Amino acid sequence: MAKRERTIPKATVARMLVNAGAERVSDEAADAFAEALEEIGLKISEKAARIAKHSGRKTVKAADISLAAKG
Repeated sequence: MAKRERTIPKATVARMLVNAGAERVSDEAADAFAEALEEIGLKISEKAARIAKHSGRKTVKAADISLAAKG
């Protein structure tokens, strides 16, 4: 299976973990966290796009993202 291009930078997710209280973050942990966030983000994005389309719009709005994230 080919490796996907990273959307969220490793430094950003490592900083999130440190801000959450981690003293140190391994490269593997940053990679795993980035992958998990990207999967969640993709699911929310797809749902938000469906909500916008159902509403007769091509533009995804903040309210679509909020609604998609709740479900």
